[in-house]
Amino acid sequence: MNLWTLEKQGYDPGSVVDDGNRFLIANGYMGVRGTVDEADKGAFPAVNLAGVYDRNGDKWREPVNAPNGLFLRLTFNKEPMALPHRTPRSHRLSIDYRHGIFRRETDFGPVRIVSERMASLAQPHLLASRVQLAFREAGEAELATGISTDIWDINGPHLFDFRYEAGETLACTAVTGEKGIEVAVAQAVSRNLDGEESFCREEKGVLRTLRFHAEAGETVTLSLFAAVFTGLDGASPVDEAKALCQQAKAAGTDACFAENAAAWEAVWDRCEADIEGDDEGALALHASQYYLNSIAPRHRNDLSIPARGLSGQTYKGAIFWDSEIFLFPMFVHTQPEVARSLLRYRIESLPGAREKAAEYGYRGAFYAWESQEGGREGCTDFNVVDVFTHRPVRTYFRDKQIHISADVAYAMAQYYTITGDRSLLEAGGAEVILECARFYLGRMSRQLDREEADLLDVIGPDEYHERVSNNAFTNAMARYCLESALKLKEIFADELSYLAALTQKLGYEKDWALLPEAVRALRRPRIQNGVLEQFDGYFDLEDCTLDEVRSRLRDPREYWGGDHGVAGTTQIIKQADVIALMALLPEAFTDEQAAANYAYYEPRTEHGSSLSACMYALTACRIGRLDKAWELFLKTASIDMTGGGKQWAGEVYIGGTHPASNGGAWMIAALGFAGLRVRQGMIELHPRLPKQIDRLRFRLTVNGAVHEVTVTHSGYSIKVI
Repeated sequence: MNLWTLEKQGYDPGSVVDDGNRFLIANGYMGVRGTVDEADKGAFPAVNLAGVYDRNGDKWREPVNAPNGLFLRLTFNKEPMALPHRTPRSHRLSIDYRHGIFRRETDFGPVRIVSERMASLAQPHLLASRVQLAFREAGEAELATGISTDIWDINGPHLFDFRYEAGETLACTAVTGEKGIEVAVAQAVSRNLDGEESFCREEKGVLRTLRFHAEAGETVTLSLFAAVFTGLDGASPVDEAKALCQQAKAAGTDACFAENAAAWEAVWDRCEADIEGDDEGALALHASQYYLNSIAPRHRNDLSIPARGLSGQTYKGAIFWDSEIFLFPMFVHTQPEVARSLLRYRIESLPGAREKAAEYGYRGAFYAWESQEGGREGCTDFNVVDVFTHRPVRTYFRDKQIHISADVAYAMAQYYTITGDRSLLEAGGAEVILECARFYLGRMSRQLDREEADLLDVIGPDEYHERVSNNAFTNAMARYCLESALKLKEIFADELSYLAALTQKLGYEKDWALLPEAVRALRRPRIQNGVLEQFDGYFDLEDCTLDEVRSRLRDPREYWGGDHGVAGTTQIIKQADVIALMALLPEAFTDEQAAANYAYYEPRTEHGSSLSACMYALTACRIGRLDKAWELFLKTASIDMTGGGKQWAGEVYIGGTHPASNGGAWMIAALGFAGLRVRQGMIELHPRLPKQIDRLRFRLTVNGAVHEVTVTHSGYSIKVI
């Protein structure tokens, strides 16, 4: 079994959309869905651009998909050699996780098509593919290559005013409708045959058509080079795109692929993690690392990663709490510069968080639940459609999921705790923590006859229960945020002038005085038989089984939460909530508390989010439930290989890749199985290996040096490499 390659045999039209996610190639700048070379928009092809957004009319804003510069279509003896128009004799898709290479092999009978495609990790604007056409019969062939503008959009179109250039290098430019951002794609071709060449500017793009006679047994080879630039990259995107295509063509396909492979090897030198003893687990862990590393914004130092990565426009291409809670851990331990980028994004978007807080009548920073460029809130008041009435349903994610600011502050504080590097705090991180703490000071409320303070009318990680009070996760994370603000005085004890200047800038004098009392007064959850109540009144809800709640569904696409959802009046929860809290703040709870809460909440959890299983797995490791931890690890790590996860929320498509699960798989392996803890640059290990693993090996960067950790059932070792 190749532990770095996923293969799929056979052509199944019903799995084309899932395959687009499964065989995604990406390089942080763009993601190219794993569709075949000739795919039209019915197959959901996309070249998804990081950080470029557009809104069409009153529809949801979402990231922009660029034209496809690697389009190829073959006609032989006037018959299309293309899916889905012709049923193939055989069909095989594969992806090399080691170097990010997508391969398709399709045998149509008269001709067999083999192509390999990559999004260069070395040159983030470059795409390349190499193609072989093996003819079994003689006949007349027509080969069209070029730039397809048959773009799949969820809420588009987003590109207008298309302009085309033909010649040795094809080019296509367009502008976005909302802000007029130019998007340019160029394409060049090298080939081993001559023929009658012509160019066609058509409604769906600009194509280069080559007509030739093929002999039986002949193999035609060609290479496609495509480049993508936008107006956010420079003043002349189309000129830059054409120049890069010409440069790549001159270098040749082999050189471009080798350069990409070398860039990937440099990444693996920093972060490779391997399992010995179980091939399924080993491949799944490699897959998770690939999917997450492929979408890391290495080309910028102030971008974060959307909840569905670069697999399309689902979830509006927005940045969620996933970034700080599920993606950040792998990067801060292996590639701190990428972790800094995720947090720099929050620093740069602090003005937007302040604006949102002011919108709701508060001071400080209330970060967007669905953050787009500049911290702009992409979340609307209606995020779900009722499957029966087809009407939008009012949801409260935008205004009530206030734990987002604490999550941002948590990651900012964890960066310092793990690395011992306070430069990020000095570069704006401290201001973020203080402003998030200020938001909670205003958001808290207290009745005149009570000592405790409340956080009322919120939504915790469990989104099936809306507008609850004193959600345990939210209150504890808010308290951590307040404590982190106070801790800044300790961190900057040798440079109090920095805090003095920041205090004066923010007008924070009165807030400093309020922080200790806020930490003391903020309500802690009721505890019953060792179990933390998820929110006020949770224990009073109907206590029934998952199967009972599921049996009440009248349509499998129903949304379980909200006013009319089947779970809203029960103790059935969507995802880890109290358990997530115990995974993030393990030192605040005893092993006995962890065990009691795991036993109570796990049977009541639907795991209706890909964010859930990894949190339960971390707690399962802690309490010795290693078989369950392994089961949850496989579920988490293999989600994008198998096409798991929910595809619909009501009538809204939410499919795509799952970066949070990808990060969660690494968390289970390193933080759970190996028991890794890094504090101020010091490495600790507390291994809890499941029986399925003979050896776990992974790399991490601490104090600028790459360390290799090896864990077996007989012990562990740490060495600098």
